[in-house]
Amino acid sequence: MRVLGLDVGSKTIGVAVSDEMGWTAQGIETIKINEERQQFGLQRLGEIIRQYQVESVVIGLPKNMNGTIGPRGEASQSFAKLVEEEFSVPTILWDERLSTMAAERVLLEADVSRAKRKKVIDKMAAVMILQGYLNSKN
Repeated sequence: MRVLGLDVGSKTIGVAVSDEMGWTAQGIETIKINEERQQFGLQRLGEIIRQYQVESVVIGLPKNMNGTIGPRGEASQSFAKLVEEEFSVPTILWDERLSTMAAERVLLEADVSRAKRKKVIDKMAAVMILQGYLNSKN
């Protein structure tokens, strides 16, 4: 049973997938999107869902620090509905507060250059979102 993890932004989607046992998350890639033009990388996302035989999708829900949901959170909720309709897989919205900052901290501690961090930060955030979800299930 593989689970896909997504960190959805306005320009990119970080993608991670679980192992078959649902214990660990591995980063796969970052998909370029254009939210303004309603281009959400659905073709590539569908390829990944089929390739890994994904049974559910965890999507990061960026909440405000006080727990309310702002515009980015609403965009994630809309994207979750789109994924469910397009691919007939259940989605889980997962509180992702601080996941990008945690990913940045890990990359800084690993002494990854700014240019390389920029390329992998969304994928790393997707790993942290998915791993948090997997840990809560196991």
